Amino acid sequence: MSTSHHHHHYDVVIVGAGPAGTACALGLRHAGLRVALLDKASFPRDKICGDAIPSPTLRHLARLDAAYAPELRELLAPHRADTTFSRLLAPNGRALRIQWHNPACNSPRLHFDAALLTLVRRHTATEVLENYAVRKLEADTEGVTVWPADPAREPLRAALVIGCDGANSVVYRQLAPPARLNRAYQCAAVRAYYQGVGEAPENTSDFYFLQEFRAGYCWVFPVGNGVYNVGFGALSEEIAYRRLDLKQVLHDLLTKHPQLAPRFAQAIQLTPITGFGLPLGGSGRPVHGGRWLLCGDAAALIDPLQGHGIDKAVHSGILAAQQAQRSFQAARFDADYLAEYARQVERHIGRELARRYRFMRFLAGKAWLVNLAVEAARWPWLRQKLVRAVG
Repeated sequence: MSTSHHHHHYDVVIVGAGPAGTACALGLRHAGLRVALLDKASFPRDKICGDAIPSPTLRHLARLDAAYAPELRELLAPHRADTTFSRLLAPNGRALRIQWHNPACNSPRLHFDAALLTLVRRHTATEVLENYAVRKLEADTEGVTVWPADPAREPLRAALVIGCDGANSVVYRQLAPPARLNRAYQCAAVRAYYQGVGEAPENTSDFYFLQEFRAGYCWVFPVGNGVYNVGFGALSEEIAYRRLDLKQVLHDLLTKHPQLAPRFAQAIQLTPITGFGLPLGGSGRPVHGGRWLLCGDAAALIDPLQGHGIDKAVHSGILAAQQAQRSFQAARFDADYLAEYARQVERHIGRELARRYRFMRFLAGKAWLVNLAVEAARWPWLRQKLVRAVG
């Protein structure tokens, strides 16, 4: 299927080797295309995140190949906590325990992303280029030139570039139309790893919804071997308006909150508290243009209600791989033809994220409503509706 010419190093260059980029490479495994997967880091590398791996992640990988999900679980065996339950703790202190029937887990991104990259190396002919930071991209009618930050490395040329390089995507900044930051569609969070957390079963992820914050929550997620990913996140517009220091907020929660403080009285903090920002789904960010596509966090495909995005990253990476194959079959890489990818993302991912954004805004600042929902969910039929709403 390849239409490479001598002036193209690759048919497809994927920028970013996280969940979206690796899923895209796996999706192109039988396409007959010359594919490069770039990342600015060397693996294994940490990624600041909540480390939750929602069940659809494995389902999307299994649709590519039934062997991928069990192989991934085997690779992660020493570095994961299988999560069967979630506890939702309302602002008034009442708790609701939900059992999930589809397999999900929490795993540090240090190990999870490296395991996905192992699948790429094992099952595809993708050329993986680590420590390749991108400085600039230039798209023209014939292809895209990728310029490295390191002048000692060679620039690359491709027919199509797929940006899977996260919330601060260089592909988005270089190739998409300029856009102003909208803090209503941005969130920020901090996290650290702890051990010795009290009342923390390794099969349960905890979500604390708080009276004093309009939209956001504190989480305590097991990641295996007695270690917990603990963090707090909120909407950027609230952070800016109240001038919140998120590191201080998390420290205060773990030392003063009536439910959290006893659990962390003997806990040991293993890492510094570090922060990250994420663009939320529903913002309408462009995901395509002439000779480029965006996936995952680069495409603002973060769940506005729960704040996770790994499942959406994997799904969008697979959709981008399908679009790439269509484009090479038709020998078309213009924005009009690539718009089919945007339609597929909207159909399979975007509509749901927009609905969940509206639901998040509806709940924002209504602690009484969250209290009522947790209380009402004690009735099985209402519990079922709540489970559907929160995902």
